[in-house]
Amino acid sequence: MRKTLFAAIAISVMLSGCSWGIRLQPGGRAVRAAYVDSVAGCRQLGDVTVSVTDRVGPFDRNNLTVRDELEVLARNAGAGMGADTVKPLAAPVDGQQKWGAYRCGPVAPGPAVAPAASAALPALPGNTPAQTLPLKTEPLQIQNVPASAGSNGGG
Repeated sequence: MRKTLFAAIAISVMLSGCSWGIRLQPGGRAVRAAYVDSVAGCRQLGDVTVSVTDRVGPFDRNNLTVRDELEVLARNAGAGMGADTVKPLAAPVDGQQKWGAYRCGPVAPGPAVAPAASAALPALPGNTPAQTLPLKTEPLQIQNVPASAGSNGGG
């Protein structure tokens, strides 16, 4: 009886550490996660720290799953703050991560260099728009190469 009770308690404790109920809420669907994009033109609304269980007993949870769940929680929290973009401010540590919540407006954040800065570059002679050309226009030709007389596998 005691072993059964102990096993039931141990299983309950281990399962309570899992975060299977993490779902992207309807408001969070409108919030994007910016990993590489710049948020320089956005207004920062604040920071949010989210956390999930990264270990169940002696076992580490899958790192990708933990990161995905942290992103979902950050997007949900960002929606609650009126943000349309969230960006990680630090790497996850022990299942916890700090994110910035931003309002970028209808246009998604662009590259780190503003378009006006690229327009200030000096014009080069013959500066024309780039054109992409295929490397070869003819189809790949396959040749059958006869095996040499000494390599016919006979012994």
